[in-house]
Amino acid sequence: MVVDQTREAARQLLAALTPDQRAKATAPFDTPDHREWTYLPGDRPGLTLAELTPDQEQYVHRLLELACSERGVGDALAVMAAEIILRDLPDVGATGGWQGTVVGERYFLRILGDPSGTAPWAWRLNGHHLAVHVTVVDGRLVFVPNFVGSNPAEVREGPYAGRRFLAAEQDLGFQLLHALEPAQREIALVSPDAPDDILTRHDPVADPSLLHRGIAFGDLDGDQRGLFTRLIDQYVGRAAAPIAERAWADLRDQGLDHLTFAWAGATEPGAGHYYSIAGPSFLAEYDNTQSGANHIHSVWRDLRNDWGTDLLAAHYSAGSHQGAVG
Repeated sequence: MVVDQTREAARQLLAALTPDQRAKATAPFDTPDHREWTYLPGDRPGLTLAELTPDQEQYVHRLLELACSERGVGDALAVMAAEIILRDLPDVGATGGWQGTVVGERYFLRILGDPSGTAPWAWRLNGHHLAVHVTVVDGRLVFVPNFVGSNPAEVREGPYAGRRFLAAEQDLGFQLLHALEPAQREIALVSPDAPDDILTRHDPVADPSLLHRGIAFGDLDGDQRGLFTRLIDQYVGRAAAPIAERAWADLRDQGLDHLTFAWAGATEPGAGHYYSIAGPSFLAEYDNTQSGANHIHSVWRDLRNDWGTDLLAAHYSAGSHQGAVG
């Protein structure tokens, strides 16, 4: 159902675009830069949101609503709100429209492949501190890599003073760290210094060997496990329910006890801090060190299925489609 709705929203969007817009927004699924992405400022391949009309925008919103939970959609839009505050740009107004706005020029829409056919295809929305990647393979939606960041993390002056972005990612991390017993914290705290960014950066393929493993889920008590579960869900819960439920099923199949939580840097808010969650396939990182520890980067990745890798391998091995990605 969601796959069919996603396919229809993408088809409607493409049909609503002008030929010039469509040329910017589309590329073959096996385009050489399929897995290239970044969360840094700068241009991307694709069509900017500022080039869309209000009627065209509704299909982009629909794609977001189908791939993301309500909170996930809110996080994506909050990234743009933070960009407005950071750059002191004009607000987009109550309608949230992107047409002709400076902030809309910083975010790029792209559709890879043909959503009208049966072959794999993908859509993505990328820009500063935002990377929504959705791959559609054989009736499944893949949501990873997924990146959300914010600068500032907390607005400290001006009319928006006190507003926080990605607050739960920070607060739940500290709550879990503080819930650990001293001996447990000694295992979880892998370094007194936080890295200056997430360790996997925006690599096309995440390298889990870059991460310290920390303390295992299986070595926690019930209350601690509850906090750990809530922290994981802060990442998985960005996705729409069908995608999140599948991700949780995969985590349970792989064994939650194998997940680990590692912390580096300050153990109280206000100074640079970092944590990672790692398992056989699941990986999440959070970093808040830049701009006086007021600049968050957070990412959710799947070591086996980023970009739909496992699903694509099965798809191609079954002879459903010729060619491969990357």
